[in-house]
Amino acid sequence: MKIVKAHTFKTIQINRSKFIAHLVPISDFAQLQKSLKLKHPKANHIVYAMRYLNEYEQIVENSSDDGEPKGCAGVPALNVLRGEDMIECGVLIVRYFGGIKLGTGGMVRAYTKAVKEVLAISEPITYIKEIEYKFKTSYSSINKILHQLKELNITNYKRDFGIESISWSIRATKEKIDIFKGIYNY
Repeated sequence: MKIVKAHTFKTIQINRSKFIAHLVPISDFAQLQKSLKLKHPKANHIVYAMRYLNEYEQIVENSSDDGEPKGCAGVPALNVLRGEDMIECGVLIVRYFGGIKLGTGGMVRAYTKAVKEVLAISEPITYIKEIEYKFKTSYSSINKILHQLKELNITNYKRDFGIESISWSIRATKEKIDIFKGIYNY
């Protein structure tokens, strides 16, 4: 499975219709959807497809044709994400109608092409499952913990400074957390 870390977009034209495809991490999807509706009030359609993991590590999928004929826009976009084994991402395609009807087959091909082209310029990376680990330490061990996190290349951590201790929350692969736990016995 693959994910994207950054927002990528690509514009294509087919029979004078303009398709602007935006590929984003799922965490940015809702905000981008709102901003595209404000930025493109005259767009005929803003179609989307998304795939993400729920809390049980199951793939959840959703798509919308946004007024295009049923199954001609959102589902083809979703099929491209499936075919490329993309997760934790969404694609939004803004369409400006160019005056020439594409027909159902033409629309399927156009939306498929828009998603394939934005995927081609994105930089997908392999998905690696991370878990969260929480523990508490004394103030005297801050530097040792930070050094070990740096050694293990664990950069996703949070600290909550309490009166008597520090509460830590780190996110990393299970393997890195097991190594960390083995060193400090937390």
